Amino acid sequence: MSETARLILDGKEYEFPVVTGSENEKAIDISKLRATTGYITLDYGFKNTGSTQSAITYLDGENGILRYRGYTIEELAEKASFLEVSFLLIYGELPNQKELDYFQGSITHHTLVHENMKSFFEAFPPGAHPMGMLSSMISSLSTFYKDSQNPNRSIEDIEKTIHRLIAKLPTLAAQAYKHNMGHPTVYPSNDLGYCGNFLNMMFALPTEDYTVDPVVESALNKLLILHADHEQNCSASTVRIVGSSQANLYSSISAGIAALWGPLHGGANQAVIEMLESIKDDGGNLQKWIDKAKDKTDSFRLMGFGHRVYKNFDPRAKIIKKAADEVLEKLGVNDPVLDIAKQLEEVALNDPYFVERGLYPNVDFYSGIIYRALNIPTDMFTVMFALGRLSGWIAQWKEMHENNEPIGRPRQIYTGATVRSYAPIESRD
Repeated sequence: MSETARLILDGKEYEFPVVTGSENEKAIDISKLRATTGYITLDYGFKNTGSTQSAITYLDGENGILRYRGYTIEELAEKASFLEVSFLLIYGELPNQKELDYFQGSITHHTLVHENMKSFFEAFPPGAHPMGMLSSMISSLSTFYKDSQNPNRSIEDIEKTIHRLIAKLPTLAAQAYKHNMGHPTVYPSNDLGYCGNFLNMMFALPTEDYTVDPVVESALNKLLILHADHEQNCSASTVRIVGSSQANLYSSISAGIAALWGPLHGGANQAVIEMLESIKDDGGNLQKWIDKAKDKTDSFRLMGFGHRVYKNFDPRAKIIKKAADEVLEKLGVNDPVLDIAKQLEEVALNDPYFVERGLYPNVDFYSGIIYRALNIPTDMFTVMFALGRLSGWIAQWKEMHENNEPIGRPRQIYTGATVRSYAPIESRD
């Protein structure tokens, strides 16, 4: 007999089915709660509400587990390329060689963007935030591919849109960076891999030779994999709910970029560097700021430590810490801000106050260090996050459509004025 939950309301008893996931997660299915009882649930921020059943990502925050389609994040980051992981997330299985060759070839074929889009960048003011540019550019892609706006498009058309997005997002991200730097556009190179091509578009100059450093390329590959998906977070949920209205994939991804832009979501690694810069500007007295972090009456909080989902440790941080150490050693960066970061890391990993509270450096801490070492401006950090998260957004959008999920429509509890009559303006004093 299937498991059920009983709810008593107004002296009446109702039963609702219990759903069990493949990792033994439990949920009470209240899909018919309002129709059956006239009640709804109230759950601020949807912290206890499952909006869907998904086969993409498994996350166990208490035990520090993250898996994509059953594969541990540790094994994927060590052995896979980002495009392999993208294929896994979107299509459900790791590709064989023939599938990977086709996938890589298709993406390489679509890396160029229409030359008319240059005029869009020219219209942005100097110093425009790259996330604003990127969101606008991705949304505008739908106007260049009008078939993508048809909600009844074929599977082949959807696949082409997916490949175009994965191919063109790095190109547009690099162009946003070049726009703000006042540098000429560097076009995609078909001779380079996915990460190497992006680095070349970012940092190559017509007057200088640029060679992609394999250590940096490997670190970027790992970062993109670590950021590729993270279950039903703010931006993934945004992509799904926008897509549920049958909005095209470009617009849905544009909405996800806008959600990621928020400092409570994708801007955390930028906040890490800004915090470290504040410590440096204050004279570099690290102990002073450690004491402030321990003081419950002080509003200061260390950015990049602990995680709202991972209660003990962020499994991604262990992986990227090694990559960060390799990048700093290879590049030989001399930066007082990064020196403070390394000192702070040492304290957090050994100070009982931080260890007992699980306030370990998280993936945002180490990704911020890597981007700083690469001379990537802090306002580009969230763009780098979006490059990795794109494949997860696409997988979430695709799964939702394949499951024929209904349009998202949350309910509310109304707390405003009750019915009242319109009064003439002269009587409203």
